[in-house]
Amino acid sequence: MNKLFILLVGLAVGAALMFVGLPMLSSESATAQSEEQPLYWVAPMDANYRRDKPGLSPMGMDLVPVYADAQNGQDASPGTITVSPDVVNNIGVRTGLVMRQPLESQIATVGYVRYDEHNLVHIHPRVAGWIEKLHVKAAGDPVKKGAPLYALYSPELVDAQEGLILAVKRNNSRLIQAAENRLKALKIPRSFIRRLKRTQKIRQTLNFYTPQSGVVDQLNIREGFYVQPGTTLLSIGALDRVWVEAEMFERQASLVKLNDPVTMSLDYLPGRTWNSKVDYIYPTLDSHTRTLRLRIRFENNQHELKPNMFAHIRVHTQNADRVLVIPREALIRTGSQDRVVLALGDGRFKSIAVTVGRLDPTHAEIIDGLDEGESVVTSAQFLLDSESSKTSDFKRMQQGIDPSSAHQASVTGVVNTIDLERKLINISRGPIPQWNRPAATLDFTVQRNRDLTGITVGAQVELTFAVVDGKFMILAIAPLLPTKKEE
Repeated sequence: MNKLFILLVGLAVGAALMFVGLPMLSSESATAQSEEQPLYWVAPMDANYRRDKPGLSPMGMDLVPVYADAQNGQDASPGTITVSPDVVNNIGVRTGLVMRQPLESQIATVGYVRYDEHNLVHIHPRVAGWIEKLHVKAAGDPVKKGAPLYALYSPELVDAQEGLILAVKRNNSRLIQAAENRLKALKIPRSFIRRLKRTQKIRQTLNFYTPQSGVVDQLNIREGFYVQPGTTLLSIGALDRVWVEAEMFERQASLVKLNDPVTMSLDYLPGRTWNSKVDYIYPTLDSHTRTLRLRIRFENNQHELKPNMFAHIRVHTQNADRVLVIPREALIRTGSQDRVVLALGDGRFKSIAVTVGRLDPTHAEIIDGLDEGESVVTSAQFLLDSESSKTSDFKRMQQGIDPSSAHQASVTGVVNTIDLERKLINISRGPIPQWNRPAATLDFTVQRNRDLTGITVGAQVELTFAVVDGKFMILAIAPLLPTKKEE
């Protein structure tokens, strides 16, 4: 009896649980099923063509269902895409922040080693005569200060010596002083003048000496040459300090200032660098190359830097202003437009256009298009940009259409709805024989400047439209005038 009672009680409890639990399970199942139901169906080639049930698009393609989770990512703004976390991990998406900080730009250019023109001496004779002896034989020869350069025979120098000897013999102090001043003006050394006064012996050829140490440059004479005032005999350049003249483009001229740090490297000595600063910015622009020259000084005590050497120059421009920057690898440059991919969170991304300013090795200045604190994609952005551009507003910004190049047709129809905010008009149009298309109900896009006077819901209209990027764009629309009935 007890066993029978326990069995009956168990059956009763089980029935009660089934009675209570089944509705709960069925309710959860119904909720899950309702969440999985599509919100609407859209045409694959026209996201504005929506229907509340499956069917065919105006182009004969199956409509695609849109679910609630997809709507959150796609309806935020044109071009927004949603990517699942698994795909984000698989393609290696990384992001960086938009921030404000000083931007240090580096201008990479080339330059050439030159003599320090402050220490470049040109040798000219003060009298006409003939080169009797040349003590330097070739350009590039090193010379020491005070060493003889050349010996010159000149009748004018002989006359000047005779004048001094005559003044000494007459013991006329005024004539002696005048004769000495004449010899000094002709660059005759004081030691030779003192010896001439003491010995009173005229020399037919006189030696001229090196005014500074350095190397011979531009040797334009040989023994036996006739020279005269104005003839450039040779030049002597010092190598203890050299100049490097670099060039930069006209658009970079405003970035460089005096005393900006400079780093130089040479192919002649790989692995070594020289540091200096901008010493001078030339005031004129080269009219042929459209470049501006910079001058940089380098100490050269070991004479490792030689004139006419080719140098690689990096000018480190300094700017204390804090500007909006992004990681440089986040920038997508197409030649006609600069873009970045915004990371909107929750797997949502969007490609947008930006205006780029200066660049440094790691950052890019953003003049317009981004705000501080936003997140941009720095890795795999090209894949996301390609997907976002399919539906982005880059194409939608183009309001002008060339009717001659568009695939267009004229047809009559009835206006069903007008959405001025989205610039859409739903029209049930008639058939299009030239396209072999039956009558259909479609959403048509209206240009912003299109006149919609007289276009109301329920009105019969005559319209001309074109297919542009898979969308139906109205080129002309007007109310259809009623015809008079025949009596």
